[in-house]
Amino acid sequence: MAGGRVVDVTEPVLLLSGSGLPSWIWDEVRAGLGETAVGPRPDSPDAGPAEYAEAALAAVDWPRFTVVAHSVGGVVAQALLAAAPQRVAGVLGVAAVWPAPGRSFAGALPVPQRWLLPVILRLAGTRPPEKQLRAGIGAGLPAATVDRLVAEFTPESRRLFVTAGAQGGRPQRAGYVHTTEDRDVPPALQSTSAAALGGDFRRELATGHLPMLADPAGLREAIADFTRAA
Repeated sequence: MAGGRVVDVTEPVLLLSGSGLPSWIWDEVRAGLGETAVGPRPDSPDAGPAEYAEAALAAVDWPRFTVVAHSVGGVVAQALLAAAPQRVAGVLGVAAVWPAPGRSFAGALPVPQRWLLPVILRLAGTRPPEKQLRAGIGAGLPAATVDRLVAEFTPESRRLFVTAGAQGGRPQRAGYVHTTEDRDVPPALQSTSAAALGGDFRRELATGHLPMLADPAGLREAIADFTRAA
């Protein structure tokens, strides 16, 4: 899929970004998908998953749409699904964390990370050290892109990671894109999240944590295939 050619999708697509990431990371993917929007951050610095979902819903007036949730965006997608199930045509996770019912993002992590992350967030905040950012989200990307990502990284609310999201059940249609070279959401956690999200649509992209930058054409094609699978 090259040259920004528009592919056939069955409904608009709402993109939910991972932690701290600017909306431009989706630009190349959006260029070929037709009607899309990137969910904005809420205004409150103490927002939880429900407030993130409210901000995303308020940004679009589509009666029905597909949600593409990246990383911690999975928690927002859960809250969005609980708030407006009739509007969500399907959810596609992209290296997304999808906690089991009653768990938070931190609670979905393996031991000991699930115990350590809340303490780290309380003491150090939600912006990882620069070295960690470069090794994680920056893996496999050009140096100039990594520099921009680090410079524009926006810390999220701590509550986004430690508040259990509202559970609205599974979406009518679900799928998952696995990133096989991911250092931030490792394969085991991706597999657990994919199983919790449900659905039988699966794709693999040989990228790090940001396939929308490392392989935008591959991710665009996966999204288009998912919407056409309805």
